[in-house]
Amino acid sequence: MDDPTWWIDALMAPGGQELMAELAAEPLTAANEIRLITRLREKYPPELVPVAVGQAKLRARARAKFTYADRMYFTAPALEQASTERMARNHARRYAGFDRMADLCSGIGGDLIALAEGRSVLAADLDPVHSRLACINAEANAVGAAVECVCADVRDLSLDGIPAAFVDPARRAGGRRFQTGSGEPSLEWCFDLAARGTALGIKAAPGLPLELAPKGWEVEFVSEGGELKESVLWSPALATVPRRATLLPSGDTLVPKEGPAVEVRMPGEYLIDPDPAVTRSGTVEELARSLDCWKIDEQIAFLSGDQDVRTPFGRTLRVEASLPWNLKQLRQVLREAGIGVVDIRKRGSAVDVDEIQRKLKLTGARAATVVLTRVSDRPWMLACTDPRR
Repeated sequence: MDDPTWWIDALMAPGGQELMAELAAEPLTAANEIRLITRLREKYPPELVPVAVGQAKLRARARAKFTYADRMYFTAPALEQASTERMARNHARRYAGFDRMADLCSGIGGDLIALAEGRSVLAADLDPVHSRLACINAEANAVGAAVECVCADVRDLSLDGIPAAFVDPARRAGGRRFQTGSGEPSLEWCFDLAARGTALGIKAAPGLPLELAPKGWEVEFVSEGGELKESVLWSPALATVPRRATLLPSGDTLVPKEGPAVEVRMPGEYLIDPDPAVTRSGTVEELARSLDCWKIDEQIAFLSGDQDVRTPFGRTLRVEASLPWNLKQLRQVLREAGIGVVDIRKRGSAVDVDEIQRKLKLTGARAATVVLTRVSDRPWMLACTDPRR
């Protein structure tokens, strides 16, 4: 069909809502999918049934991101790029002093929902499907009255009278992922918008090179559940520090501070593996000082100490063995300790983890973490266990 939004109108109509309700009442499984689709095709327009089935599958995936996913509508690419509710709320906190702003490249409204709590938001997206879905999803999350949606190229949009904006540039086109630091609109366009006076936040990939941020901007690296999810660039009007590590869902943050150099020493009784947001933000030394720990190598982001310290910014492991890298010795250490299952982590090591797993041939009942890294620039291995077990 010529109108790319036809299916939205069809699903929002009474018959489409009835179809979605039937799918919700009998969730799709591998065992019932063909039978269910066949039955639905007898009652509803055949061209609409696969669309509704696709939405049911997307809603199931979206429950990990949205509380009201079963009321919302998606496209697969937009759902993949959409912020989770926790990420969106973290973004929205920066705009606490603004009662009006713009959400540029709003997609299906992942950030819009949080941004529209307590302020009016102009939501703009070039894709007519996404623009429609953003407004529908805002209504589904009870913030529709605060939102105005427009289908437009954000580069042609007038932001007169709108003091702040959040932009999530497209990082894919035609199924192809842009190079890290690239997107539509470009970072250069975003930086120019901020230079003209707009208080701006830019969502970017977690691998964004720090040197791309202009002077006076903040780069925030955000992890959720221990997985690095994004970087966000905040213009000088919203920035508070040059760099920040933020952990979700707790909201804990770590920022660099002036302090003495962190000592480099041999591994102690415990190893601290910093959260990836800490590593990317360059706040490893700040974490070390806060824990009274040291580094085991000048270039590697592992910390060590002789106390069982606990921190939200990293995982603490008990060091059972610390030796120069040697596969035969590693196998012996693990077998003597009754280890049968190992999680191998490497940082600064060139070894093949899959090959090592095959060659260990362990049969014990205990579990351990094997860390392959460098200590004082030498290949090293540490056999570790969880001190909480």
